[in-house]
Amino acid sequence: MAFFESLSRLVAAVLFVSPFSHILVQGAGNVEYPVGIANTAAYGTINFTEIFAAYGHDKSNVAFGTSAYNGLTTFMRALPVRCFGADAATKYDVAVLGAPFDTATSYRPGARFGPNGIRQGSRRMSLDSINVAAKIRISDELDVVDCGDVPMVTTDNKVALRQLELANAALLSGSSLRTWEGKSIAKDGKFHPRVLTLGGDHTITLPLLRGVASIYGPVSVIHFDSHLDTSRPRKLAGGPWLPDEVVPVGHGSYFYYAHKEGLLAPDNANIHVGIRAPIDSWEKYADDRAFGFVISHAEDVEEVGWQGIVKAIRDAVGDNPVYITLDIDVIDPGMAPATGTPEIGGFTTREIKKILQGLSGLKVVGADIVEVAPGYDSQDEITQIAAANIGRGILGLMAKTPLTE
Repeated sequence: MAFFESLSRLVAAVLFVSPFSHILVQGAGNVEYPVGIANTAAYGTINFTEIFAAYGHDKSNVAFGTSAYNGLTTFMRALPVRCFGADAATKYDVAVLGAPFDTATSYRPGARFGPNGIRQGSRRMSLDSINVAAKIRISDELDVVDCGDVPMVTTDNKVALRQLELANAALLSGSSLRTWEGKSIAKDGKFHPRVLTLGGDHTITLPLLRGVASIYGPVSVIHFDSHLDTSRPRKLAGGPWLPDEVVPVGHGSYFYYAHKEGLLAPDNANIHVGIRAPIDSWEKYADDRAFGFVISHAEDVEEVGWQGIVKAIRDAVGDNPVYITLDIDVIDPGMAPATGTPEIGGFTTREIKKILQGLSGLKVVGADIVEVAPGYDSQDEITQIAAANIGRGILGLMAKTPLTE
């Protein structure tokens, strides 16, 4: 009965809004919100905590509604935190970070809207829900916040990538909210937050790898993609203008630079998964191995199943610190059309989920999900929903395995 009385007061406050009379509405967590109503004497103070508790919700943040279609849109309803401003001192275990960048693509742009699209795709998800298949509740093990997007300029790629590098480094340099038994695998022996970055085109992985390598040393990369992305820098073609000018880093060459900078684990302890796009020379295979990768093709799943793909990944990375980077075009465009360079014959969403679940126990120090371009998605938002589910799976891996020796 108390619930209906409180709810009726809330409805009345919404229906009888007046610009001339105001009261303070008491929000959950002792937060007060200004609301105008016609008759303050009749309705008094509205207690959102009481209403949410009666409805079965005990969350203290009133910014999130009780339904998937209202409230603030953060990734999996993570707490929004101004990580580079007023809330810089806040501690957390995982930061979700948007990287709205797509000016280093080679075909269709639009991934600058990816961070927002992936968050939209996660509207029905919650950090408090139990992943039945993985048998994990993320919020039981990790405090996850959403730091919003890095303000990356659109007129200078070098500056934009530097902005992301500095933002990522700032997040990684702090101490995590929680600590775990055992010695941290970080070079300084401390427990640092982990970052899940929502891209953005795949070029963003280079500055992100610089950050994790500064904390953990060279890392093994699990690269889900239809393309190798280890191309050497090339000179401009198509005319006599600037014939010696080298094309800057882009979404197909960032691993070349990562190898040159010593960010990748040695001894071919890195792996591409889902490769199927054509290449323009046989030398690219030799380069790819020289840069530290082994390859698992998309077609391999027909022969060895998802279990065989998992075995190939585990054999490659061993017990090294792992960074996961996933280009959404690793999924078949029939299930994930919203991307810049789609290739037919990709994994199904179920196969990706099973492969990720099979990586339980790996020490995932960071991850990104890239190349989601919502402008090419269906009305059903299937690509954005797929990307959000992948993000949930990656957070589940982080929740299951602390970064200890």
